[in-house]
Amino acid sequence: MDFSPQARILTLGDQYYDAVAAADFPETILRFRNDRAAAEVGLDGLADAEWIARFGRFAPFDESLPQPLALRYHGHQFRHYNPDLGDGRGFLYAQLRDTSGRLMDLGTKGSGTTPWSRSGDGRLTLKGGVREILATEMLEALGVDTSRTFSLIETGEHLHRGDEPSPTRAAVLVRLSHGHIRIGSFQRLAYLKDAEGIDRLVRYCLAELYGETPGAEAVLQLYAHVVDRTAELAASYMAAGFVHGVLNSDNINITGESFDYGPWRFTPQWEPGFTAAYFDQNGLYSFGRQAQAIHWDTAQLAMALATLVPVEALAPILDGFAARYEAALVAKLLARLGVAARSEAQDIALADAVTRGLAEGGVTIDRFFFDWRGGRLRRDEPAYAAPIFGPFAEAVAGYDALAPLDHPYWSDAEPCSMHIEEVEAIWAPIAASDDWSLLDAKIAAIRRMGDALREA
Repeated sequence: MDFSPQARILTLGDQYYDAVAAADFPETILRFRNDRAAAEVGLDGLADAEWIARFGRFAPFDESLPQPLALRYHGHQFRHYNPDLGDGRGFLYAQLRDTSGRLMDLGTKGSGTTPWSRSGDGRLTLKGGVREILATEMLEALGVDTSRTFSLIETGEHLHRGDEPSPTRAAVLVRLSHGHIRIGSFQRLAYLKDAEGIDRLVRYCLAELYGETPGAEAVLQLYAHVVDRTAELAASYMAAGFVHGVLNSDNINITGESFDYGPWRFTPQWEPGFTAAYFDQNGLYSFGRQAQAIHWDTAQLAMALATLVPVEALAPILDGFAARYEAALVAKLLARLGVAARSEAQDIALADAVTRGLAEGGVTIDRFFFDWRGGRLRRDEPAYAAPIFGPFAEAVAGYDALAPLDHPYWSDAEPCSMHIEEVEAIWAPIAASDDWSLLDAKIAAIRRMGDALREA
């Protein structure tokens, strides 16, 4: 498609952001470019030199933003309100349209300090960038609505971090996202008692991110979308076996798109208490509590929007989160199984049998869905003879496959997974000898799995 630069966020006015400049990096070594994503926004034709000029030096695109913008927001971090947030090591670099006409953002991570950096250096470790590539590629393949890692460029700097061996190499990452407006963006305006600012942001989100004309009840119109999309996001995480790790209200996008990957992990087993962050000692954002956490964040959005409308008008929408989540989880578990829905009661019973079997049967999540794709066991595995899988085997027997399993992926001996041991194994040769072959091979394997899953 043709490149379609935009600058719609400028219509909001400068009280929502600060103009900033990118750091002047000592080096710009291209490590990853996502040409598949670039093709969807008309940028796949860039030569490497221009790619680096855009995504390592941040030369502006004509008719897009004349300079980067650090967005302002607040948020609850592990349930504690923090009014000192904002883009501290990233910025909005450009806006553009994708093949479906959606307004998209190119945002950064590790691009230098901003007025919101506090005491941070505004940088990203190269390992952090590699981890974000792996997270976004895996989630996209599994059907989760996620930001996409667009570019990773090593910057020639060495950083000191307390949670990994230091000094360590630095990088700047660019992600392609459907907006960067967060629940925390609205919380900041409510904190400032800026009702007019909230109204303007509501209308911007409806018009620019949801493609709708704001109606007489624009606040309720937007809030209904956010509750629906975030409930679906929570269900997507569960069906994927994914733990985001930091579901603070500043990390919840108003479009329900997952983004900003720090201490993420995929849980091998269906283990509700599994956590991704070593600092989440109370399990607030553990695997099984993610829906509760996101629901809590959407409640904070209601409190911010109550600046404009009575909370009694917002409450019924928020109350619908649980039902929307449960329905989405059933649908997504069936989709990962690769079976066509039947009746509501049967589908709920099947989904319940799936989660009970996974929780108690000792089979990894990826292995289970791989073995039972299409609703039929495709290999001899004694574990499935255990009584806990009996209700599942009985329930799934009446289901039809969504599509034939023609893709060669389904003949592999093992499913494509992304557990922490493999993340470390992929990083080790990069750190030791600048060998990127394992990362390249893993991206290819993940995309191959994604192609197989999409055949349905």
